[in-house]
Amino acid sequence: MRLTHHTDYALRLLMLLAMEPDDNHTIEEVARRYRISRNHLMKVVQTLAQAGLIDSLRGRGGGLRLGRPAGSINLGAIVRATEDSFALVECFDHVRNSCIVAPACGLRGPLEEALQAFLGVLDRYSLADLVKNPGSMRRMKRLLADVQTSEARP
Repeated sequence: MRLTHHTDYALRLLMLLAMEPDDNHTIEEVARRYRISRNHLMKVVQTLAQAGLIDSLRGRGGGLRLGRPAGSINLGAIVRATEDSFALVECFDHVRNSCIVAPACGLRGPLEEALQAFLGVLDRYSLADLVKNPGSMRRMKRLLADVQTSEARP
């Protein structure tokens, strides 16, 4: 299974907001710090705001922040909110399935079980779990700050 860029960027954004909960972050700033597409990040922000995972404040002093405490934001819920499809193979898509062996194939069951196990593991973790290691967070902040510093140099 491979997660989309949409989900990857959503997780990165949420981790930054959880690491720096007292700051409001702009889309431009986050895109620059992570070196990702601003346009794509705008779509991610829209998805996360609609899911109630972040607040997007307009105007002076506005920006992005978590919509609720990091400990109450479940990783499985993030992935479910940001992935368009969990159709691992063609037969998972009832509309587009043209596999002629689908009615007799034994692959669907194990793949469905694996998908549920994958999501089940993510369900055991919160966003707070991702940012609780102080050493890792200091290093991550330093790496994200280095992006800003290196771009500011002539």
